[in-house]
Amino acid sequence: MSIRILLADDHKITRQGLRSLLDKQSDMEVVAEAEEGRTAVRLVRELLPNVVIMDVSMPDLNGMEAARQITREFGDVRIVALSMHSDSLFVTEMLKSGASGYLLKDCAFEELARAIRTVVAGKTYLSPSISGVVVDDYLHRLSKADFSGLEVLTSREREVLQLLAEGKSTKRIALKLHISGKTVETHRRQIMNKLDIHTVAELTKYAIRKGLTSLET
Repeated sequence: MSIRILLADDHKITRQGLRSLLDKQSDMEVVAEAEEGRTAVRLVRELLPNVVIMDVSMPDLNGMEAARQITREFGDVRIVALSMHSDSLFVTEMLKSGASGYLLKDCAFEELARAIRTVVAGKTYLSPSISGVVVDDYLHRLSKADFSGLEVLTSREREVLQLLAEGKSTKRIALKLHISGKTVETHRRQIMNKLDIHTVAELTKYAIRKGLTSLET
C-alpha cells in the first residue's frame, strides 16, 4: 500500500516539484496540496493522509499551529517539516508541535524520501544538516521546561495573533475564523494581557520573533 502524502507549502512551484518527484516513488502517492495551514488541517480531516510535508512559514495559519491541530486530532498522521529555517527556535517549536521530522529545503530529494519512510515506521528524522547545537538546544529547553511564551496562549489565540500580525482587520479575522468581531476583540485583549504587550505593532514584532509569521510570508 502506498504512503499517502499531503503537501503543504505556500509556494506552488515547490509543491509541483515535490509532487513530480514523490509520485515517481513506487511506494508513495501525493493525495492533495495545500497553500496554507488552515487548508492543510481541513484536507487532513477529509483525506487522512499518512504523512504531511509541512512548510513552517505559511500565511493565515503557520506550519507550527497547523501541526499542533493535526497531531491533536490525528495522532497517527506523521508530519515532516520542510523549511528554509535552521534556527533552533523553528526546529524546537515544530518538534514540540508534534512533527516527527525536520529537514531543510536545500536537502537532496533522496533525504526527504528517506525521512518519509522513517517517520512512517514510527521513528523521528532530523536532517544531518541541522547542527548538533540545535538538537542540544532543543533537549536543553525540554529538560528545563523553557517555554517560549506561546504556551500561555490558547490555540485560537495563537491563530488570532498570527492574523493580527499579518495585518488582517478585525472583520477579516472574524470572517476567516467564523466568529464575531466582538469575539476577535476579546481574544486580542486576552492576548495582550497574557503577553503584557499592549500595541498591535509590538504584537507583530513578537509574532515574527517567535516564528508565528515572517516578513517573507
